Amino acid sequence: MRTLKDAKVGETVTVLRLRGEGAVKRRIMDMGITKGVEIAVRKVAPLGDPMELNLRGYELSVRKADAEMIEIA
Repeated sequence: MRTLKDAKVGETVTVLRLRGEGAVKRRIMDMGITKGVEIAVRKVAPLGDPMELNLRGYELSVRKADAEMIEIA
């Protein structure tokens, strides 16, 4: 299964599922990343961490470790 970490700059993806448990999953959901939301990958830092995303009308930066928990289509 593909994760957000695998998405390329300029790509728009849809969230299929969130992995993780408890507080980590809740933190990701609190940032607005929920099942069915579309995410546009705007930038990725030179070493790949963090990624800058655009979703729900705002910009968000996430670390690779968090991006690996987000399954996409």
